[in-house]
Amino acid sequence: MQHLTLKELQKKLRGGETTAVEAAQKVFTQIQKHEPVVKAYLQTFEKDALEQAQKADELLRSTNGAAADKQPLLGIPLAIKDNMNLLNTETTCASKILKGYISPYTATAVQKLQAAGAVIVGKTNLDEFAMGSSTENSAFQQTTNPWDRARVPGGSSGGAAAAVAADECFGCLGSDTGGSIRQPASFCGVVGLKPTYGLVSRYGLVAFASSLDQIGPLAKTVADAALILNVIAGYDEQDSTSVKQPVKDYTEFLDRDIKGQKIAVIKELLGDGIDDAVRQTIQTALDGLRKQGAIIEEIAMPSFKYALAAYYLVATSEASANLARFDGVRFGHRSKNARDMLELFKKSRAEGFGAEVKRRIMLGTYALSAGYYDAYYLKAQKVRTVIKQDYNKAFARYDAVLSPTSPSVAFKFGEKVNDPLSMYLSDIATIPVNLAGLPGISVPCGTAGDAVSGTVGDAVSGATGGLPVGLQLVAGEFAEQKLLQIAAAVERGSRFERIRL
Repeated sequence: MQHLTLKELQKKLRGGETTAVEAAQKVFTQIQKHEPVVKAYLQTFEKDALEQAQKADELLRSTNGAAADKQPLLGIPLAIKDNMNLLNTETTCASKILKGYISPYTATAVQKLQAAGAVIVGKTNLDEFAMGSSTENSAFQQTTNPWDRARVPGGSSGGAAAAVAADECFGCLGSDTGGSIRQPASFCGVVGLKPTYGLVSRYGLVAFASSLDQIGPLAKTVADAALILNVIAGYDEQDSTSVKQPVKDYTEFLDRDIKGQKIAVIKELLGDGIDDAVRQTIQTALDGLRKQGAIIEEIAMPSFKYALAAYYLVATSEASANLARFDGVRFGHRSKNARDMLELFKKSRAEGFGAEVKRRIMLGTYALSAGYYDAYYLKAQKVRTVIKQDYNKAFARYDAVLSPTSPSVAFKFGEKVNDPLSMYLSDIATIPVNLAGLPGISVPCGTAGDAVSGTVGDAVSGATGGLPVGLQLVAGEFAEQKLLQIAAAVERGSRFERIRL
């Protein structure tokens, strides 16, 4: 049962073919079996989850399955990334500075999952404060890629992607500031969706970069991601960046063909810096789209060469401001060896934050400092505007733009962790999407590279041909229905098989 998709489990629960308790038990069996190696979770809630599942079964039985019409995720085991608040549970952001912090409330997106009947099974690992592309920056543990234990799962939502890939949940909420949903989805062979900025409430998400952060789903299939988006999308008055948009059914067009749809391939993201094997896999996926009637053309996006620099000025500047609240006084870690208040601030932050977080705080503080604001932060915001304008020009002619999600397949542990620039380049294709506030999705479209060795499971189907490659699609603001329709076509046209552990 653990290998079912969310949609398949939903159907079986409604039809009485299985129970929510059985589904939850299967998930926890999978967690018990694989977590010693995968280490996707920072905490699990087996007792509470089984109680939630029992209540879901009672409701399904008493209504002959009709309750699922009002609660579409009733009895579905899901997880959340550990930078989202869940009442009376620890929220650490994988940082020592928040170890022991107990959430006094629940994030809006998580509340919506609960209201839809989802069973929350645990909170997943991440790069500290969502700052990283490999989950190697977690202060607590190293999550491995279920396809190959010697490789990273991506980041910062690496725990979420690994949990979904290893069938340790049926879907997970992640956050995406510069690719943190899509890049790990690509590395782990799952679907990762970053919605339009403002479509999903950020209330209760611990802020990294407030103008870039967005919550979205990681799931086994495009349909599963759409089902979760149906639940979490919508206006929230508690989030000042939330946008009032009509509620849509994001599953509505998934089965429609894409004949006549115009898709632009970004020239700069299929050239230098992209691994040959990844490029070839994307080209094969393009052939599959052409066979389904899509019109594929190449376009240039010259502003993209400035995106990485602009992002790491905007994101670090906002991070330095947001993380100033972690001062050792109000919550989180407090140094025990401080003689006065200033020393308390210094020691608490020095002891609590990891190296990458410190690096970004210093970069951002410098960029915002007197005499440098105009030269760095303001200029980066102007570049951001140009990137958004380039996207708008593309969407005046095309339904979506396409690229690899990442320049490479999952890399090995230690390969880039001591080379920040090389690590930052992992997100070169995803970062422009966040700067423009657009919806983007990563869909597995095939495998590339050498045959996998050292997989987590004893018998792995679909893993012998290499590592997963993700194809990224981007659409205009609030065009998630169109985006998901084309993504479903990518899924249909690929020969990709999910890993089975």
